[in-house]
Amino acid sequence: MTSTLSATDFLTVGGRSFTSRLIVGTGKYPDNETMVRAHAASGAEVVTVAVRRVDLDRKNRAGILYHIDPERYFMLANTAGCYTAEDAVRYARLAREAGFNEFIKLEVIGDEETLFPDVAGLLAATKTLVAEGFQVMAYTNEDLITALRLEDAGAAAVMPLASPIGSGLGLLNPYAIRTIKRRLSVPVIVDAGVGTASDACVTMEQGVDGILMNTAIATADRPVEMAHAMQLAVEAGRRAYLAGRMPRREIAVPSSPTQGMLD
Repeated sequence: MTSTLSATDFLTVGGRSFTSRLIVGTGKYPDNETMVRAHAASGAEVVTVAVRRVDLDRKNRAGILYHIDPERYFMLANTAGCYTAEDAVRYARLAREAGFNEFIKLEVIGDEETLFPDVAGLLAATKTLVAEGFQVMAYTNEDLITALRLEDAGAAAVMPLASPIGSGLGLLNPYAIRTIKRRLSVPVIVDAGVGTASDACVTMEQGVDGILMNTAIATADRPVEMAHAMQLAVEAGRRAYLAGRMPRREIAVPSSPTQGMLD
């Protein structure tokens, strides 16, 4: 058995297809060299960049963008750090003007302490950007109604959190994530809160289309090793979901046949 899934099992968002279901970030790494090695170890094809927090000059050797090969990775701009719909729209436009593609990971933060999204602002920004031709991948909470409204607004993907950004608490509400996945037609990519490989595996076992993570890899003691662990965990979780787990039972069931046993 090869280390990758069937060539037909792609993550497809907004008409773009990827073989890896893991999306990685660029923040919090100890240095750019470690970031580059971790990206390679993760097997990811999509790398997200916070437009508001990085130098957009790709020729600046000290900047993050200088170290990311656009021929190897699909660059996904994000609006991290934006607290209003207006700011998020402005930075999405700036990303496109700076040479990024039409995809945007949209964040509109509503609370500084929890970093939970501003739902009203998120919906407003989604509608504006979709009307301008953006493929919006919207970071949101694990609320089904918000997810449905984002889909109705034209989002190319909905990205509910597993737990608060950077918390590493893992998947706190599997039922909510499964429900969102079951009810939506667009891809559901879990964003935020995954802390380690077991979290990634359990999250993928819910049937979601992918995971975006940054802090769990970048702040690990050995980011490159953790990146590889996350690659394997995402794939293992996907395989387990496709395989179909055994039913849960509250009684023991022998795994060996009881008929024909020797006396």
